[in-house]
Formats: sequence, C-alpha cells, structure tokens
Amino acid sequence: MITSVFERKEIKYPISGQQHDWLLMQMKNFMQPDQYGLTKVCNIYFDTPASRLIRESIEKPLYKEKLRLRTYGVPQSDSLAFIELKKKFEGIVYKRRETLPYAEAMAFLTERKRPERWSQIFEEIDWALSLYEGIAPGMVLCYDRIAYFGAEDPALRITFDSDITYRTEDFDLTHGAYGNRLQTNFDYMMELKISNAMPLWLAGTLDKLEIYPGSFSKYGTAYNELLTNGGKHDN
Repeated sequence: MITSVFERKEIKYPISGQQHDWLLMQMKNFMQPDQYGLTKVCNIYFDTPASRLIRESIEKPLYKEKLRLRTYGVPQSDSLAFIELKKKFEGIVYKRRETLPYAEAMAFLTERKRPERWSQIFEEIDWALSLYEGIAPGMVLCYDRIAYFGAEDPALRITFDSDITYRTEDFDLTHGAYGNRLQTNFDYMMELKISNAMPLWLAGTLDKLEIYPGSFSKYGTAYNELLTNGGKHDN
C-alpha cells in the first residue's frame, strides 16, 4: 500500500564504508531490508529560474519546502512516479505525495495538464506550482539506495544512499541516471526516519560506532558545487 502523507523526523548521518558494514551487523536482529533491495532512486527537483527554493533551503530557515518528482529505477513513460511536496518545520518533515504514470506526472508538473484523478494533495501541489512563478525542472539527482525497516516497528526506517549523481540538462528521466558525481567526504549518507523516539538499541549502537548526525542536502550540495565550478558540468 502506498502511503500519501508522512509526518516524521528525518536525521542524516554521513558514514564511512566501515561504519556502514559494522552497523549492518548490529542491525540484523532489529531491522529487515525492504523487498526492493538495491534501487536506483531518480529525482527531478523543481525550482524557480532564480533557484529560490534551494537558496532559501540552504539558509536553514525554520520552514522550507521542496517539490520533486521521484521514480524508483530509470522509468519508462508508463512507470509509476511520485510527485512529492516536502515541507520541513522546526525539524519535523511533512510530506504529501501523489502517484501518476511518469509521462502524466511530467505533463502535470511542466504543462499543468490536470490528471483525470484529482485529490486534495494534487490541489496542494497545483497551488505550489502557482505560488512559485516560473517553476520548472531545475536538477536531476540520482543515487543508489538500500532501505531497511524495523522488525517490530515498520515505521522505523533506515536508508543508505551512495553514488550520488546530478545534472542540470536533459530533464527526462527515461534517458538514464547519468550525470556528474557529487563530491562528498563520506561513503554513505544514512538517513533515519522515525515517528517516535529512537530505539535504545539504535542509540547505543550509533554511539558505540561514533556515528553522529550531520546536516546534508543532496540538492543543496550539488547546487553549491555548481556555483563553485562556475556552473560548469561534464554533461
């Protein structure tokens, strides 16, 4: 069943390959890998011509939001796509998402072609499209992900992302997950997604392995990398 509304904390941890391997050993009695295994996550982040959304996000305000389209795997025109409006306020993430075939999702987001099936969440996404003048695809971001969920608490999720690539041309995900490799000082970006308190076993394990939270935005880091390189890329 696809969940459309989320309210939770999302805590990021940059970790080394060794920390990743040690953590997996500790997790095996408490967490289970999801059914999809290693997945290529493909995203299109939408922004204004002046990159308003990502610039405001980088400033770390109390409230920020992002609009993106996501697929799991390189899509075809009829592949399932998720349109996500992600808001963060005082450390809590609120995510609203709807699904459409990839081609229809892109037509809605870029041409405002209203889908046959309409909902309150589509209404909110449509309002965001109206709010940000000139909003359009701004960056493609792809990465490899393995996700785990709690054996006793399925709402507890841990994901490991690696091999992050991005591009600012060719916004058609059906063309593949190619792009510039994002330069990072870690091997995996681990993300903990929790609705309640962190389990004691996990808190103890993270402390033992010296794994600490670290602020990180894939989109923000890629945007800053482009600015540092004068907007040049390898595509």
